[in-house]
Amino acid sequence: MRQADARPVLASTGLFTPPHKISNDELVGAYNAWATRWNEAHADEIAAGTLEAKALSSSEFIEKASGIRSRFVMDRSGILDVDRMSPRLPRRADEELSILAEMAVKACEDALQRAGRTAADVDAVIVACSNLQRSYPAIAIEVQNALGVKGWGFDMNVACSSATFGLRTAADMITAGSAKAILVVSPEICSAHLNFKDRDCHFIFGDVATAMLVERADLPRTTPAYEILGAKLETSFSNNIRNNLGFLNRAEHDAVVGSEEESLADRLDKPGTDLLFVQEGRKVFKDIVPLVARMIVGHMDELGLQKLDRMWLHQANLNMNRLIATKVLGREPSAEEAPVVLDRYANTSSAGSVIALHLHGDDLAPGAIGLLCSFGAGYSAGTVFLRKLAS
Repeated sequence: MRQADARPVLASTGLFTPPHKISNDELVGAYNAWATRWNEAHADEIAAGTLEAKALSSSEFIEKASGIRSRFVMDRSGILDVDRMSPRLPRRADEELSILAEMAVKACEDALQRAGRTAADVDAVIVACSNLQRSYPAIAIEVQNALGVKGWGFDMNVACSSATFGLRTAADMITAGSAKAILVVSPEICSAHLNFKDRDCHFIFGDVATAMLVERADLPRTTPAYEILGAKLETSFSNNIRNNLGFLNRAEHDAVVGSEEESLADRLDKPGTDLLFVQEGRKVFKDIVPLVARMIVGHMDELGLQKLDRMWLHQANLNMNRLIATKVLGREPSAEEAPVVLDRYANTSSAGSVIALHLHGDDLAPGAIGLLCSFGAGYSAGTVFLRKLAS
């Protein structure tokens, strides 16, 4: 039986929002300009029926399909440049703080400040996100060094569920006595793996970084925290969401469509490339909604919970979230019960549900029950039930 003083609590959250914003109208303008140019350049093939014309996008289509109205990004000029259609993020020298670590540090500093803590109070850093800019040294160790945390750090990736998997990992480590306080941070530059030449997904993602400070329950604190009542994780393999970009691509000469001399950059630049984010959206919707709803209801039953005051769901698709919440509650959720941030932030992968908690949690009264829930590629899903504590 675990000791009472080793119970893990979520002490605070932190948020870093990039300085640049792109509206649907701006994004559609760039895509439609590119698609029109592409159609004109391939007019003969389109007329002959050997190529299909690129359909134009619209803000109305985007909002109806997803609920997204805008997104924050680390660079907007490259994304809106019709000759480029991807963010400009210059490589930094090894001696400089990497862009992913820079975002993570800012989110961590916000979480520490909100909890009244300093880096000296933290034992470890877990960077849990969907895309890591390098294999090693770990981004977590770089963040640890930049913050001045004494201890250890490591990276982990479970796509859109990385934050909840990281939270469960940190909570288990605290329960086991491995640490008294751990930062779980999710820096997401999703714009860098998005194909802005693909009408079906060019609008989906935005950039952001979130952080969660997980501590032992017996540490003195002056701000409200959340007791972690239980965390449940589930994975099931699916090809319906993929990103095939990795270190082996340069060795895959036989796998390159076309000439073996085709460069990796050329392959990335092709519309429809499999080396950027791709998904079968309808299949994902059909698979994920019942999986997640079943998981939430089953976890509530295991914990003996009779009420659920708030659902901080993964911010991927408004229609998906409404359906999941309706299945769980047995009725349409109110705006307060299932807060939405994807209209402003778009899909920010693992960070989305944490943004919702960060922006829509302070108003909860002590004793309120909330759910932090993620789901995405893998498939992967995580449910973490929280009880608001008094300060």
